[in-house]
Amino acid sequence: MTAVRPDSVIDLHTHSLCSDGREPPATVVREAARAGVDVMALTDHDVVTGWAEADAAGRELGVCVVPGVEVSCSWRGVSVHLLAYLPDPQDPALRGELEASRASRETRLLRMVDLLAADGYPVSAEEVLELAGPGATLGRPHIADVLVRNGVFPVRDRAFESVLAADGPYYVSHYAPSPVRATELVLAAGGVPVMAHPFASARGRVVTDGVVEEMADAGLAGLEVDHRDHGPREREHAARLASRLGLLRTGSSDYHGSGKPNRLAENTTRPQVLEQIIAAGTGHRLLGAGLRPG
Repeated sequence: MTAVRPDSVIDLHTHSLCSDGREPPATVVREAARAGVDVMALTDHDVVTGWAEADAAGRELGVCVVPGVEVSCSWRGVSVHLLAYLPDPQDPALRGELEASRASRETRLLRMVDLLAADGYPVSAEEVLELAGPGATLGRPHIADVLVRNGVFPVRDRAFESVLAADGPYYVSHYAPSPVRATELVLAAGGVPVMAHPFASARGRVVTDGVVEEMADAGLAGLEVDHRDHGPREREHAARLASRLGLLRTGSSDYHGSGKPNRLAENTTRPQVLEQIIAAGTGHRLLGAGLRPG
């Protein structure tokens, strides 16, 4: 098993411009180094295109970059996110599922823009696509950023509390695999599946313990317990559930740059947990400075 320094600062959930973050992958790594992070995972939504740039920056700055992806899932209309660490990005089944999700996200996003524009909100498809940039995984944060830029809301979160809410009149669903199916796909691709912010009630309806149990039966490796969107009650509940099901407990920032208040390393993962993730991953060798399995 790879040895991780016992004093390492580890943040396993960050986003770049490749999905809905505000900064290029190299800048995310640079900011992580500035924040004292030793190990970070780049986990953009449904896309792995930022890995190489993050790796190069990590080698230069001495930050170990763990390759990851946040897989969009859906359970009875509830959005579920699955963090996949060290999967093989060329695995045909996983790659196909990610591509299908991204294509569906674009169609749904343009439909939401049409609905908002029809009711007089200052947003257009051209603005959203220009702001997101080529190749980005499109999501509601890109609409939020246009609405913020055009003075409708002061920050992203206000847009999500209003017109972009999952139970609001402008919400349009998109294709995504079930969380159990996604867990199976990640495992088959040699990755390590960890459920992101499982009880983040502020994001809308939350999943039941039964869903987590089904995912655990399918091979789920861990729960992201320590997260900004978990209050004390949610953290305690997630920690108890992880203990009962024998799952790893992770903590992360879910950093997006200036688009969200989340700060790098505001929640972290213990070195022993990272060691177990590295030992379990067989799809992709670790990137970044130092810390190579095997």
